[in-house]
Amino acid sequence: MPVATIDSASNDYLVLAEQMREARLLDRRPWYYGMKIGLTGAVLIAGWVALFVVGDSWASLWVAVLLGVLFTQMAFVGHDAGHQQIFSSHRANRLVGLVVGNVLTGVSFGWWVPKHNAHHAYPNQIGRDPDIGTGVIAFPVAPDVSARRNGTARLLEGYQAWLFFPLLLLQGMGLHVTGIQMLVRRRDRTALVEGLLLAVHFALYATVVLWVLSPLKAVVFVAVQQGIFGLYLGCSFAPNHKGMPMIERDAKLSFVRRQVITARNVRGGWFATVMLGGLNYQIEHHLFPMMPRPNLVRAQGIVQRFCRDHDLPYCEDSLAGSYRRALHHLVAGSESLAS
Repeated sequence: MPVATIDSASNDYLVLAEQMREARLLDRRPWYYGMKIGLTGAVLIAGWVALFVVGDSWASLWVAVLLGVLFTQMAFVGHDAGHQQIFSSHRANRLVGLVVGNVLTGVSFGWWVPKHNAHHAYPNQIGRDPDIGTGVIAFPVAPDVSARRNGTARLLEGYQAWLFFPLLLLQGMGLHVTGIQMLVRRRDRTALVEGLLLAVHFALYATVVLWVLSPLKAVVFVAVQQGIFGLYLGCSFAPNHKGMPMIERDAKLSFVRRQVITARNVRGGWFATVMLGGLNYQIEHHLFPMMPRPNLVRAQGIVQRFCRDHDLPYCEDSLAGSYRRALHHLVAGSESLAS
């Protein structure tokens, strides 16, 4: 394994961290998350109640859209729990993650956390970041990585820029399936508990939908709800690293440099924070993954000065601009693999 280099930014990172502690930006914000979870949960319940009110009607598809959005907002809470942002207790964060992940959205918390932690450890690093080079939508990184992908994924490589947003509609269903596959492979006590919680989610979900809707409307409802969930979630994570510099597998970079050069912030203020679950402050989040979501905006100025003082590129773009960069990267990568 390559040894990370040490530079002035690495040495001064401890000073930066101390600044964050003195400003109390690393302190947990349980009251904020209590309100966030309570309000989002209340609207989620209202959404399911609305399905009963609307009844067996095609108007129920508007409820499906709402629930797709709310599933994503709940997934953002699960993301924060996975980073230990909500409570100082690991057990309490895990409990929140299991509830909002397995029970409320049907995504395995135990599968997602180690996968996401690996991404944070090696963002955009070829062969180490699980978010690149795999899956149907996988930003091309190298011909040898491409050769190891399955037949369908390789067939679609040349068209990924065009198919990027449509294929995100399948992202939600893919998260469900991949999580279940992981639990089946593990077969331990933790996997059993998570499997039971997932079973509760899918049983309740199917019962409610089939109780209210006719079979045809139920199928369309599920397709729309899961499609919006996958599209919204994928569109929230895509601007953060796609189109940013890729790191060779054996490259020796310091923690600070690898986190900053591979991340992109999204402009948009409080509205972007609400819609993207705080992922718009990606640089701050990667430097301090345990920092609670509402504190990231206050940390931005401190991090910007730190990057400027250490000649680190601080990338920030609009949401539309970040998508343009990501799609351009897809086109360029597909062309290089085809040549």
